[in-house]
Amino acid sequence: MRDYLRRTLRRFGYDLHRYLPESSPDAQVQALLTGFAPDLVLDIGANSGQYGRSLRALGHAGRIVSFEPLAAAHAALLATSAGDPGWTIAPRAAIGDHEGLISINIAGNSASSSLLPMLGSHRDAAPHANYIGTEMVPITRLDRAAPAHIGSAAQIHVKIDTQGYETQVLAGGTATIAAAASIQIEMSLTPLYEGQATYEALMADLAARGLVLWGLWPGFADPATGRILQAEALWARPERHRAARA
Repeated sequence: MRDYLRRTLRRFGYDLHRYLPESSPDAQVQALLTGFAPDLVLDIGANSGQYGRSLRALGHAGRIVSFEPLAAAHAALLATSAGDPGWTIAPRAAIGDHEGLISINIAGNSASSSLLPMLGSHRDAAPHANYIGTEMVPITRLDRAAPAHIGSAAQIHVKIDTQGYETQVLAGGTATIAAAASIQIEMSLTPLYEGQATYEALMADLAARGLVLWGLWPGFADPATGRILQAEALWARPERHRAARA
């Protein structure tokens, strides 16, 4: 019966898995939310609000502040967050390492849009993500954009999903990252965007900031080869965990 149900679901683009708390990405994030109890989440690269919705579904009741540069995605984000008084949408802007205006590449699937050129490794694995246009957007540093929202927040969780622009976000957010108790970040295991940092460099950067790898699970994979191209990683400061502060 289970195999029949799985085959049926796969025909409609879904899959059936046993829920295992020790390996489920949702369980890892939920455990982090429980252990670090963030009172503020900075959602960088929010797209239309997928991450914020998932946090609410996992029980996060604290504040969320989302940042998104694309006009269409920002409008969808405002609609998604409407009616949630604890979810703030920051003025439309990319987050990086400088102030001004910048051209962003718009992907066919929106979520893969990036400030960097897309490499063939990405296009080959996901043709639907090919760029279909560009848009001029404001860009600002996290250390300039975040203070207005932090207020008295004591436990900050930062999520970074910027399609290869992670190093620039970190460079422009030194003080904010230093104040964060935990981070969720996308890391490419093979270059997908021109000029992006390697995952080894990204991991060394985060470790140098006093963070330790807390959770890791596969993300985007090449459907033809099965090779994992991106992974999602949780990083945290163990001394800020509820158990360490008890």
